[in-house]
Amino acid sequence: MSKKTHPKKIYLPEEKLPKTWYNIVADMPNKPLPPLHPATKQPVGPDDLAPLFPVELIMQEVTQERYVDIPEPVREIYKIWRPSPLIRAYELEKALDTPAKIYYKYEGVSPAGSHKPNTAVAQAFYNAREGVKKITTETGAGQWGSALSYATQLFDIELQVFMVKVSYNQKPYRKTMMNIWKGNVVPSPSNLTETGRKILAEDPDNPGSLGIAISEAIEMAVKDPHTKYSLGSVLNHVLLHQTVIGLEAKEQMEMADAYPDVVIGCFGGGSNFAGISFPFLQDKLTRGKDMRVIAVEPDSCPKLTRGEFRYDFGDTIGMTPLIPMYTLGHNFMPPAIHAGGLRYHGAGAIVSQLLNDGIIEASAVPQLESFEAGILFARTEGIIPAPESTHAVTQTIREAVKAREEGKEITILFNLSGHGHIDLGAYEQYLNKEIHNYSVTDDQIAENLKVLDDMGFPKI
Repeated sequence: MSKKTHPKKIYLPEEKLPKTWYNIVADMPNKPLPPLHPATKQPVGPDDLAPLFPVELIMQEVTQERYVDIPEPVREIYKIWRPSPLIRAYELEKALDTPAKIYYKYEGVSPAGSHKPNTAVAQAFYNAREGVKKITTETGAGQWGSALSYATQLFDIELQVFMVKVSYNQKPYRKTMMNIWKGNVVPSPSNLTETGRKILAEDPDNPGSLGIAISEAIEMAVKDPHTKYSLGSVLNHVLLHQTVIGLEAKEQMEMADAYPDVVIGCFGGGSNFAGISFPFLQDKLTRGKDMRVIAVEPDSCPKLTRGEFRYDFGDTIGMTPLIPMYTLGHNFMPPAIHAGGLRYHGAGAIVSQLLNDGIIEASAVPQLESFEAGILFARTEGIIPAPESTHAVTQTIREAVKAREEGKEITILFNLSGHGHIDLGAYEQYLNKEIHNYSVTDDQIAENLKVLDDMGFPKI
């Protein structure tokens, strides 16, 4: 189909909104390994997770069913912004002079401006149905915190957010968004928890990390029987909820008479990457479809490309079960890059298993290249991407340039997981040449991983 006749935007009618989420575990040749209790090293059971999560989310965490029904109240809220558009990046293709066809799924149309409400609404619904009155959570750049604030106020649930301090200071309007939606937010490490007070006593200028914020949120939740904890990435049920993105995209690609040779998503803990890629990976796993699927992380937080696949804590202090993950070590302190949602030391168990089995690929992108890509995208396609999303844009540009150099006509699909309207301060710094690349040495990584050896955490 020629560019003249092919539509720029492809919309699904509301009635085509998926009625189920897709669980890739059902089709994986090697299932993800179970989380372990840190003391006994035995698999964690549902009872161990009950203090943190409602029963339905625990069941989704361990289910082997291929499809899980989306509750009708959740679908009704989804309809505020879903189905989201699939867009052909004609102007970007032209600027790159590439034979590649580039499509992107745009999740910035949600109330919070990112993909995060896809799971936030579902988690708030299940908590409310179980009678939960308060939830604690962490947030990096504030995308997750704002999404959960939006969702919890819909169900009259109180929310306490621990926001990584460096992002709290970099992105003040995320705090405003959370407050508008009744979310309470403090910079982490904070004085509200023993974890935060201990870290601040040792290092008053600690910039924070997702691992620390998770520790604070879990500590507050486990001390109150009426409070639950919510996580915006990494866990199986979170990735499950996000597959609404890829399920829609498959329908839209079919409407465009196209199918991706390459599927790309930026990567922090796995939520938006899983959302766009898992429904397509089903075709690779069950029908032998030949495609590449690439998770793109920051060069400064390279767990997939330079970490080890082994058991580790999901948080800094050690309050979570041991998760089988690609990790840089739970003590790893990521540099203060602007893509705060990607500053996490580990990867979810499902994605880690897929990478270990060679089913997906991983790539690392330096900060300056990501901002350069984001600005090119904004100048061609008109959307200013979130700093996290610029990593997917960067890899897309790399693949499109490679296609031009090799003279290959390929189709690329990536997830534009959010807009950057609240991140304009970061772009201002880039334009003023005040942003730099950060690198992590092999010695730094080895030192963090040695801690896991000393603690007796098993390698995989």
